[in-house]
Amino acid sequence: MPQTELEEALIDESLQGGDDENGGLYEHFRVVADKGQQLLRVDKFLQDHLPDTSRNRIQLAARAGFIHVDGKPVKSNYRVKPGDVVTLLLDRPRYETTIEPEDIPLDVVYEDDDLMVINKPAGLVVHPGCGNYTGTLVNAIAWHLKDNPHYDPNDPAVGLVHRIDKDTSGLIVVAKTPEAKTSLGLQFFNKTTRRRYNAVVWGNFEKDQGRIEGNIARNPKDRLQMAVFEPSSEVGKHAVTHYEVLERFGYVSLVECVLETGRTHQIRVHMQHIGHPLFNDERYGGDQIIRGERGGAYQQFIRHLFALCPRQALHARTLGFKHPRTGEEMDFTSEWPADFAALVERWRTYVDAALKAKP
Repeated sequence: MPQTELEEALIDESLQGGDDENGGLYEHFRVVADKGQQLLRVDKFLQDHLPDTSRNRIQLAARAGFIHVDGKPVKSNYRVKPGDVVTLLLDRPRYETTIEPEDIPLDVVYEDDDLMVINKPAGLVVHPGCGNYTGTLVNAIAWHLKDNPHYDPNDPAVGLVHRIDKDTSGLIVVAKTPEAKTSLGLQFFNKTTRRRYNAVVWGNFEKDQGRIEGNIARNPKDRLQMAVFEPSSEVGKHAVTHYEVLERFGYVSLVECVLETGRTHQIRVHMQHIGHPLFNDERYGGDQIIRGERGGAYQQFIRHLFALCPRQALHARTLGFKHPRTGEEMDFTSEWPADFAALVERWRTYVDAALKAKP
């Protein structure tokens, strides 16, 4: 694989643990320790085999669960022994291509010499991979910055700092300089950024606020899904989601979620885990009529809403961070897109009509 791709993978995946539509793992690098191999820490071992990759980035990859020995994730201090099969596994398949600028409209919320904040629409893939090698947000950014001589879309030291799923709408930040990407990346890694998501989920909550804690790893029964495991287990990555109920519609609820961590599909799988999958989330069962009435009118109403908002009802509404150069605290808010807003309004109308119908 090109060294730049490995660098990018270690920065974007290990540092941020960003979201990715594909739930599978893909092998990007493999080496078998020879018979004369002396015991050596795996981070040092890989640094010897990947001389253009820093040891720090390899350690971050191990921390994110991407360094495996004989098929199992290991920590940086694992000592490689003769015959060990050491692999680097990532959330996206290998690809050997360059990112070409494409004239795709962008909703730029903010831009300066160091960074851009973009309001991503649902349906737009963030990064090439998994069969989507063109038509992505990265291609659109390359076009937007094509006249900037300092921005190379194929340089992993600049570009996306984090990710959101294809069918999730909302705010995402892009670094124009290596210094900005390093600073912003560390803010995500150290959990000092401020992110709030709005979601419509199935069911009514007993309490107005709650906290979900559970390790997240790939579902062993379905590699396209993530699953939640006990925090005390050694399976998966530690993940915490806080939620607050904003509105109750009886059969569904509008909630705001705050992330302590940024794991793949975190809100989607955490909400499913507590019995409240996101409305119309096909991957996690939210595209079924889970709550409500048996009558044909209600069934038709829900099918109409599925067509109205044909994706998981999740929107990255706010994003806050410290400016990488000035140190200024910056906060951005994205209004609901049309499909999400229409979905909420239809539920409000439904509840109002139900209340008026009561004797």
